[in-house]
Amino acid sequence: MGNKANMILLWAMLVSVAAMATRHRPFQRTKGINGLEKIIVRDPRGRSFEVYLYGGQVTSWKNEKGEDLLFMSTKAIFEPPTPIRGGIPVLFPQYANTGPLTSHGFVRQRFWKIDANPPPLSSHPSSTAHIDLILKSSEADLKIWPHKFVYRLRVALGHGGDLTLTSRIRNSDAKPFNFTFGLHPYFSVSDISEIQVEGLQILDYLDQLKNRTRFTDHGKFITFNSQLARLYLRTPNKIRIVDHKKKKTIVVRKEGQADAVVWNSWDKKVVDLGVEDYRRFVAVEPVAVEKPIILKPGQEWKAIFQVSVVPSGCSRKSCIPHT
Repeated sequence: MGNKANMILLWAMLVSVAAMATRHRPFQRTKGINGLEKIIVRDPRGRSFEVYLYGGQVTSWKNEKGEDLLFMSTKAIFEPPTPIRGGIPVLFPQYANTGPLTSHGFVRQRFWKIDANPPPLSSHPSSTAHIDLILKSSEADLKIWPHKFVYRLRVALGHGGDLTLTSRIRNSDAKPFNFTFGLHPYFSVSDISEIQVEGLQILDYLDQLKNRTRFTDHGKFITFNSQLARLYLRTPNKIRIVDHKKKKTIVVRKEGQADAVVWNSWDKKVVDLGVEDYRRFVAVEPVAVEKPIILKPGQEWKAIFQVSVVPSGCSRKSCIPHT
């Protein structure tokens, strides 16, 4: 009986340990739309994000109320090699059509892997939950863009519910290369007509609807009443998106990306965007375009993109994010 009791006790302990491990798993790996693999990461307060291995693309960022702070197109296509419309696409090694490659590069059309043993990150914002992904150039990639690279991406939830994407791109080739770069976040908003973007006044921008003609923005803020696509140059590291209807402000912080794009398609027809979808998103993108990044062999470049939500009118560091 003693041995049997010990066996039962040992079994109960193993079940308990397994249950604890399940409860405290850092992430859940599951099947998403059309069977594409995705990772779900949750923090102890119930906030979460989802990232598809296809494209290394964040497609959801929810607060503790279950509200998604990112926008996904109602006509998003989850069928490779088509890029996914919405969330936060990764644009590398070329932003838009600024070079010889297909617009926005090719990494958003590649299958990334979970990085089980990433090198330590210095000066990374503290997080409650995160996932590390990795993408290495393939032989097929080298035929398109003849430069070997390793791209490491950490997606993390901060203690206040903020979302941080840290990109590390290493030149693993024997020769230098240069690239342009961007993240393309689609932020969910109440209505595009209720939105204003602050922090880009008195800056030069290239109007992408007018053959990248250069202008200076003399307005106090940006509002939307038609299609808008502007590449702002040498921008500050903090940009604010004020949603008057929801009485909230999305605060975008960036490091390593000197420029910023503000975009909304308005009613221009986009194949994988619903007719009324333009009303529900604004894109404010951290990019490095005007001065391409140059990497020597073995050199690594790092960029940080952090976003939080605070009540409108809240600008002090003491403001508590409402994410």
